[in-house]
Amino acid sequence: MIRLSKANLSDIPQMQSLIVNEVKEGVILNRSEDEVATNIRSYILAKDGDKIVGYGALHIHSVRLAEIRSLIVDSAYRGKGIGKDIVEYALKEAKELQIKEDVLVLTYLPDFFKKLGFSEINKEQIPEHKIWADCINCIHFPICNEVALIYKI
Repeated sequence: MIRLSKANLSDIPQMQSLIVNEVKEGVILNRSEDEVATNIRSYILAKDGDKIVGYGALHIHSVRLAEIRSLIVDSAYRGKGIGKDIVEYALKEAKELQIKEDVLVLTYLPDFFKKLGFSEINKEQIPEHKIWADCINCIHFPICNEVALIYKI
């Protein structure tokens, strides 16, 4: 049975090993162990027993904007609703934290997020600090095929 929980520092090595291939392919940004540790309270884990089979993070940009990022599900566990559960957990958390307006996502799988109530937006609508804080570190920058979507809180 898959259960969701918040991450702790001892989870970092397993989290890092889960994304190795996606980082190489440029699907997920590489985040150092220290960066993950600094943001550990943002991460939501999906576990099958003690094995991390997926995770995502709800990153707060401002009182008006949060972002779901680093969403990953182990390839052997895809298609079982785990990604959906992580996103729904993050959206619930955004509401509980009282994010005032939107939850952003940048993704190569826009249809997945559209099914969960996200709407596509132009990348020009993304706050500048997001672009310079994360996108500049991507292997695809500045030619990016990711789609920006917003969920209205």
